[in-house]
Amino acid sequence: MEQELETLTRLIDKGAEFAVAYGFQILGALVFLIIGLKISSWLGGRAALMCEHKGVDITLSRFTGNVVKIVLIVFVLIATLGNFGVTIAPLIALAGASAFGATFALQGPLSNYGAGLAIILTRPFVVGNTVTVKKVSGVIEEITLAATVMRGEDGEKITVPNKEIVGEILVNSDANRIVESTLYVDVEEDPMRVADLIRNVVQETIDSEEVSPPLVGIQDFAYGGIAIGIRYWAPSSKYYQTRFDVNARIKSALDDAGITLLQVSWPELMTHSQTEPSTMG
Repeated sequence: MEQELETLTRLIDKGAEFAVAYGFQILGALVFLIIGLKISSWLGGRAALMCEHKGVDITLSRFTGNVVKIVLIVFVLIATLGNFGVTIAPLIALAGASAFGATFALQGPLSNYGAGLAIILTRPFVVGNTVTVKKVSGVIEEITLAATVMRGEDGEKITVPNKEIVGEILVNSDANRIVESTLYVDVEEDPMRVADLIRNVVQETIDSEEVSPPLVGIQDFAYGGIAIGIRYWAPSSKYYQTRFDVNARIKSALDDAGITLLQVSWPELMTHSQTEPSTMG
């Protein structure tokens, strides 16, 4: 019993000596770590806001803020380990060896990060642009190192890995998308009259001040009729809504003018027209 008491007393004495010798050092290191993390996060946010105020793109601003935050956190962690008396040289060597081995295991995710860095630095598109890549289209909502997030017209969230974007054919139409339609009228109709009528309808329906004027004219010649091509820009967020509205107004205007659309079957279009057939809308 006495021996156990002596052992417990020695442990308490050792604990007291350790607390006296290193207690304030450990407490100071923890306080330094907490304050350092808070300051790193605050400075990263300030750096991003400063870049935005200077007119820098929001994606590059966020990337700059995150880089500043991560660099500061690394310095804080290194300083904290030094306060604990830990030698960081072996840790750096171990981290380098681990990173070399992880490169092969994480080749796919790392390629996304590399592609994301290329997108952020080269800026082929920015937040708010309408982008089409691999038959997927949407408005850019967020660009991260791993993936690019787009929002479709129906509100669906589209996440595309960055490695699927870099090196692909990319269509960036800013905030708009092109609408292309074709309708057919009889050869007896005045095609320029029809084109002017359609052009006026499109101009009255869309805000032509923010986009290029609509293009309407003779696109091709079909069997027994004339193909009228229609091209105009529509807001990406209301692409189909705008297209349906324009089509309805065109049909109403043609009816009021006594112009009847030519009924041409699919085989006839394929035989007598050199362009790909499409229906209005």
